[in-house]
Order: sequence, then C-alpha cells, then structure tokens
Amino acid sequence: MLGSPLKREYWNEMITGSKSSEAGNIDANFALEEKDSTLSPLASLDSKVPHEKIQTTTDFASVISHEDDINNVNLNKNLSIRHLLTLAVGGSIGVGLFVNSGAALASGGPASLVIDWIIISTCLFTVINALGEMAAAFPVVGGFNVYITRFIDPSVGFAVNINYLAQWLVLLPLELVAASMTIKYWNETINSDAWVAIFYCVIALANMLEVKSFGETEFVLSMIKILAIIGFTILGIVLACGGGPHGGFIGGKYWNHPGSFVGHNSGTKFKGLCSVFVTAAFSYSGIEMTAVSAAESKDPRTTIPKAAKRTFWLITASYVTILTLIGCLVPYDDPRLLSGTSSVDAASSPLVIAIENDGIKGLPSLMNAIILISIISVANSAVYACSRCMVAMAHIGNVPRILNRVDTKGRPMNAIIFTLFFGLLSFVAASDRQADVFTWLSALSGLSTIFCWMAINLSHIRFRQSMAKQNRSLDELPFLSQTGVWGSWYGTIVLFLVLVASFWTSLFPLGGTSADAESFFEGYLSFPILLACYFGHKLYVRKREFMVGLADMDLDTGRRQVDLDVRREELRREREELAKQSFFKSFLHVWC
Repeated sequence: MLGSPLKREYWNEMITGSKSSEAGNIDANFALEEKDSTLSPLASLDSKVPHEKIQTTTDFASVISHEDDINNVNLNKNLSIRHLLTLAVGGSIGVGLFVNSGAALASGGPASLVIDWIIISTCLFTVINALGEMAAAFPVVGGFNVYITRFIDPSVGFAVNINYLAQWLVLLPLELVAASMTIKYWNETINSDAWVAIFYCVIALANMLEVKSFGETEFVLSMIKILAIIGFTILGIVLACGGGPHGGFIGGKYWNHPGSFVGHNSGTKFKGLCSVFVTAAFSYSGIEMTAVSAAESKDPRTTIPKAAKRTFWLITASYVTILTLIGCLVPYDDPRLLSGTSSVDAASSPLVIAIENDGIKGLPSLMNAIILISIISVANSAVYACSRCMVAMAHIGNVPRILNRVDTKGRPMNAIIFTLFFGLLSFVAASDRQADVFTWLSALSGLSTIFCWMAINLSHIRFRQSMAKQNRSLDELPFLSQTGVWGSWYGTIVLFLVLVASFWTSLFPLGGTSADAESFFEGYLSFPILLACYFGHKLYVRKREFMVGLADMDLDTGRRQVDLDVRREELRREREELAKQSFFKSFLHVWC
C-alpha cells in the first residue's frame, strides 16, 4: 500500500499518480506509462480538452496538471444531459419493472407495490441529490466509488465497491439469459445459447464504439422503453375503464378481491409488505450511473445535477404509474405471476398477463419484444457501468491497476474485456441448472444497491461535516443538495430499516413457520461478503482508524475549482432571473 489512506499524500499518489510536492517530481512508473498514450490513463488528452493547471490551496496540488487528475484520464467527454439520463434509464428500467414486479405483486399485493416503491423513491431522491452535489464538485472517474473511500473510510469503500461491482458483473449474464428466455415466447426449439451468442456479440460491438456513439445507441434503446411505458399507461387506463375487447369496468376491483395486501392477518400482510422492499431497491439500481459517467460528461457542473434530478422523476413516475395499473389489471393470486422458470423469465411478466387477460391479439407479442429490447439495453448499460467502476477502483487500488488502461478513443478496453469475459457465464442458459446458478449469483450482490445508496448518503454527510471542520464555504460548491444533510440522514435511516426488514423476511420467509437457512443466504448472502471484504481490507492495510478524520479529509484533489466571487455573482443573477419567472418555471428550474 502507498502510505496511509487517511492522509492527503495517499490520495495524491493513488488517485493522481503523482507524489507530493515534497517529493519534487511525478512518480516514475506513471512517467514511463505516459510514453504510451494508447495504454495509459494518464496519457495526454484529446486536443479538444484544455490543459490548464488546476489551482488549489493545498501544498501538493501545485504540481498536479489538469491531465494528471483522476477526472481527466483519457476518457472522452462527450456525454450530455440527454446521454446521462438515458444511460441511467437504460441501466434501471428492465427486468425489475417488466418481470420481477410480477413476483413482488404475488408476494405483497398491489398496495405493497405502490407503498414500497414510493418509500424507496424518497430515499433515492436523497441519494440523487447527495450524489449530484459531490459529482458536480468532484467529476472523477467512477464517481461514488471514490467518494466513499475518501469521505468515509478506504475499507468501507473497498467493501461497498466490490459488492457494487459484483452486481454489474452478475447483471450482464443474468440479462443475456433473460433475453434468451424471452425469445422462447415465439420459438422454443432453438437452443438458448444460440440467442445468447447473438446478443453477446451485439453488446460487445456496442461497447467498442466511442462513448458518444455508445450514448446515442443507449438513447435509442431507452426511448423505446419510455415510449412503451407511455403506451402501456394509456392502454392500462383504457383497460381499467372497460375499454378492452372483453369490456367491463375493472377499476379497483382487484384491490378489494383478492385484496390490497397478501395475507390473512396484520402480521402476514406486514411481512408481505417488507418482502417487496429489496425488489423495489433492485429495480431502481442503475440510476446512480449519472455519477459513474461524471468524468465523461461535457460540463459536470450543470449536466450532473440536472441529469440526476430528471432521471429520478422520469424513472419514479414510470414505476409508480405502471405498478399502480398492474395492481388494477392483475390479481395477486394469478398463478401465471409465479409461472416463470426463474426470476428473469418474461413468462411471468405482469404487463403481458394484463394484456392477455383482456384478449388483445398481437399486443402480447409486441410487449414481449419491448421487454426483449429493455433487457438488452440493461445488459448494454451493465458493461458500461461495470467497466467505469473498474477504472475508478483501479485508480484507488481496489483492483489491479491494469484495469484502468484507457485507449486513445477514450475506452477502458481492459475493463470492458474483463466484463465481457465474465459475461460468458450466460452460456449456462441451455443448462437445466441455470436457475440455480443465477439464484446464487444474484445472492452474491442482492443487497449491493442498498449498501451503495447508504454509503453515498453517509459520504455526503461526512463531506459536509469536513467542509464545516475545515472552515470551507458551501459557496465553493457548484451545486447544493436540495435535501441537504438532513435528507441524507433520512435516506440512511430508512435504508437501514429496509435492511432490517429484509433480514427478517429472508430468515423467516413468507409461508414458512420457522427459520430457513437456504432462504436466508439467497436473500442476505451479500451482507457477510460485505463484512468479509471490510475486515479483510482492514487487516491488509493494518489501519485501526474507524473513519477518515474530518480535518485530514482531502477536499481538493480531483475537484473543479470555483472562483467564489464569480460563483456568488452567478447565484445573485440566478436568483434575480428566477424572481422574474412564473412559479411554474421556477419550480421546474429548482426541482427538475
């Protein structure tokens, strides 16, 4: 290890690849790597990227050039708000909404769907704001992967990052298998691995494109999903009002019979409600990709906060609307909700079941085609997210440094290749044991989204505490979280309660009368893995400190510097402009 991870010199050496000013020069290894611009992430940037020096107040930052900083490795910077929004949509709207919501409906009932998704969305709003504040100030590669390590503790960062990385690694083969199973709706004779091979090659080629071309590809796929959600919303309202071929007003009939919650008493109904929380959190996973993409955005100061907020509202509105309609159109005791061979089998999609219930011909096939596109989009985003996380983790020493290599076109090729190599697990699709394989693969990182969000909120809390401790003005920050520190505390506490509820429902599953070890590890295996990573890292670095000291916390490296006078003038003008606008425009500007 390079010195103490609690000291600024550690971050100077680990993140920027340069030694402190006391050393007088740049690390020799990195100096040698700069000779090969096709391999080194510290190679000279594209000519379009300015090479001015970063001005900081620290004793070592004067020797760090703009191109040496972690937020300026050789990644392209061509992602706009539109790209960031669609990348997050591509990574989050998929199996969670179109397929897993069916099992959640069968476990908790229609009211549980709406309640759990709304509660999780309130936590997510605090996460998005905290992330927007830190990412606008520190547009570093991998975003929160670095924030957790710098603002909480390197061991916490290592444990959370490994868990989060495992989620995206598993998601690629999981989605490819889901895609091959969706094809069976039309053809069951062709071997599933043939379809896996086709989808695998398409995704591999898409991720070999330059980042802007990749963003445009994801934009098209995400727009198809958004249009499908709008279309199903209109269709669902029509069907609920009795406008389908079978006719008959449905309304809230299924909320009354078989009921709003699953269970025969208050205890079982509450357990059903708690059992859906993790599914809700999993379905939202991927929305944090706006920060993962921070270093590849054109103007992080403005694009990150706007993309984060718009992504939240778009995804939350999509989920709550669709899930409310699903609860009206499909009873929770419909046997088809649990008819899939695995958790990624589109045969149990409540959207398809809702259309089939009303006897509309042709539309079930169209909906399955949209589900297929959504699944491929998520798999595509998984490769992107996983590779960028690897680059960030390689910079801070969590994974081998070879994974942070970026080529001249701004692609982290080694990380992409490693992710695609792990994706070869998807070829178990033709095996009769594939359901068991993916059940346990999913268990490895089943709670990673909750761990990640809690760590992001805690990072924000610690960051603000350090700002106060070091007498730094909040005016230095390009964007301030709308929910503030109290919002981050709220999100952390609620997510902790979700973990407690998940522990209960995993150990004592629905329908059981006693503890079930297999069920517990299927739902909670990622927690002991998190603890093992944390304590293993503590033993490895031999550091007894529980957290990074507030006075020692590095608030400068990798940061976009702000001229306080200019910033205050901008805020004054912004307030004046908002005062002249209508309430509606002011509301949209602040919250969207």
